[in-house]
Amino acid sequence: MKNLFPDPGPVHESISMKQRITFLLGSLTYFIWFYAFVGLRSEHVGLYVVLVGLYLFRPDTRRFILAFGAFIIYWIVYDSMRVVPNYMINPIHIQEPYDLERSWFGILTAGRQLITPNEYFAGHTYPALDVLAGLFYLGWVPVPLIFAVYLFRTNKPLFIRFSYAFLFTNLLGFVLYYLYPAAPPWYVELHGFEIKHNTPGYAAGLLQFDAFFGIQLFSSMYEKNANVFAAIPSLHAAYPVLCLLFGWELRKPWLNVLFGVFIAGIWFAAVYTRHHYVIDVLAGGMVALAGYLLFQYLVVRDPLKKGYDMLLKRI
Repeated sequence: MKNLFPDPGPVHESISMKQRITFLLGSLTYFIWFYAFVGLRSEHVGLYVVLVGLYLFRPDTRRFILAFGAFIIYWIVYDSMRVVPNYMINPIHIQEPYDLERSWFGILTAGRQLITPNEYFAGHTYPALDVLAGLFYLGWVPVPLIFAVYLFRTNKPLFIRFSYAFLFTNLLGFVLYYLYPAAPPWYVELHGFEIKHNTPGYAAGLLQFDAFFGIQLFSSMYEKNANVFAAIPSLHAAYPVLCLLFGWELRKPWLNVLFGVFIAGIWFAAVYTRHHYVIDVLAGGMVALAGYLLFQYLVVRDPLKKGYDMLLKRI
């Protein structure tokens, strides 16, 4: 098995004074931001310890941290969205997405009542689907990360484009969250169309996965949700599409099949577990395509072209 960190260079490569000052200022900013604004949690400290450890350990691990900077930025920005919730910027949309979903994808019951696919699945759950949906949802971020590591080892130019297109796609999604705050299907299930600010996160159908295994994985995970009213677009749906678009460039049929299955699984799980409407996942797919095309266009132009070339040389 090949080493994850190829071409280590001199093990005792020194860190310049400029790098040390940048490191100290970055550390100070990191802790002030999370302590004073976001709310410092154990995972913030844990991430810092891991990043600093890898940064100081060896020159090759230092390059690895630099390479995966886009994913680190994504996590910090996402977690920081709780500082200014999107409903403080624009009104929350609850009934409008629900009515649109029912109009476009409604299911007619035996009693001639038109319901959303989420409402249908709320009354038609199966242990096998509960487990399958949970497993696909667990791959939401790990699969793109694993793909990024694979590209880092095999195709660094494509790795950089994928990593920063991933960040760019997320930023597009975050902007849309603030332009159009939208409640997820489970919110309507619990609260109807009444607006309740500061609603805590809820695992909804993923609780069936927890119950099956007797754990509290998703329940504890969603309690820390940074933004409940961020259903449109579904970034859960966007990530596998982005993986497929970049995987297609490798021209490996087996990889395209895997990503195709990943898309189908995530999209189904999002609706089955009542976390997203069908319109949410379709919007997520379109955001991924827009992020891919826009970033491909921008990366060949200044100043992104210069930054891309510089980063490629440094990793």
